[in-house]
Amino acid sequence: MNFCAILLLLALATPGWGKEPEAFPDLNPNNLYELKEATRVLEEELKLAARPQTYLLIDLSASTILIKGRGIGLHQIPIATWSSGPQEALKGVHRLMARPPVVRRKIEPGAAVEQEPISVADMPTDYVLTFTPPLSLTVVPSVANDGLFRSAVLLGKVGWHNMQDWVAQFFADQPVEPSSSLRLTLTADHAQSLAWSLVDGMAVVIRRSSNK
Repeated sequence: MNFCAILLLLALATPGWGKEPEAFPDLNPNNLYELKEATRVLEEELKLAARPQTYLLIDLSASTILIKGRGIGLHQIPIATWSSGPQEALKGVHRLMARPPVVRRKIEPGAAVEQEPISVADMPTDYVLTFTPPLSLTVVPSVANDGLFRSAVLLGKVGWHNMQDWVAQFFADQPVEPSSSLRLTLTADHAQSLAWSLVDGMAVVIRRSSNK
C-alpha cells in the first residue's frame, strides 16, 4: 500500500485534521471494504495528480462526478441514479478513447449567418463513452419525453460498441480483457457540462460502492 495514500486516508478518516474538505466525507472508517477502496482510489489519484492534466473521479458511493486537476476538485456534478455491470472491472485507470460528437446546426450555403463558436449548449445530453481498458459508460438525461425511444437508441449504441470490441479482440487473437458497463443518469444540463469537459485520452478513476 502506498505510504502517501495511507497518510491521506488517515487524514480523511480522522476528524479535525486541517480545514480542507474531506476527500470522502461519506467514508465509514469501520468498514474495511470502504477503507481499502478509498486507499486504492487515492493511490491512483496520486499518480494522476503528478502531471498537469484534468481527470475524472466517478464516486459511486457519494453519487458524484468530480473533475479534478493536480488532485484539486475543479467542478462537481451530481449523479441522479446509476447502475453497473460487475464492479470488479471498474478498478484501475481507464482512458477515454473519444469525446462525444457535437451536432451543429446546419447553415445553408451562401447564407449571411456566421457560425457561432461551440458552447456547452451544443453538447449532447445522452451519449456512450468508450474507454480502455474496456469500459462502456452510458450517460442519459434524467427527464426525457421520448424516454422509451431514447433508451432503445442508447441500448443499440452500447451493443454496437460491445460487438466492435469483441470482433477486434477475436481477429487480434489476444486474450479478452474483463470489461464492464456503467450507466449514469444526470440532468440534461449536467450531461452537457460533463461532455464539454471531456478530452480524448482523459483518465477516469471510479470509486466503487459497497452497496451494489
